Amino acid sequence: MTKKHESSGPKVTRTASSVLRDSGASKTAKSLAGSALAQAGTKKASSATTARTAAKALNDGRTSTDTKALAGSVLTQRPGKRK
Repeated sequence: MTKKHESSGPKVTRTASSVLRDSGASKTAKSLAGSALAQAGTKKASSATTARTAAKALNDGRTSTDTKALAGSVLTQRPGKRK
């Protein structure tokens, strides 16, 4: 079985760039944006810490649409658990 390598696409990188430039963006949003940009065009995987942050953001009802998009991208780039 071959490994699937995901990377941030153009839409996510634009969103991440916008979030990083927004002085009103939350610390969580900026953290996820930085992770998404770092993984753009690479085979890097999200760390466990970043994945936990993303999961918490997705479960929080106050999370913005942009932050949810970044969180989804970050989680997609997390390798799955082996059985």
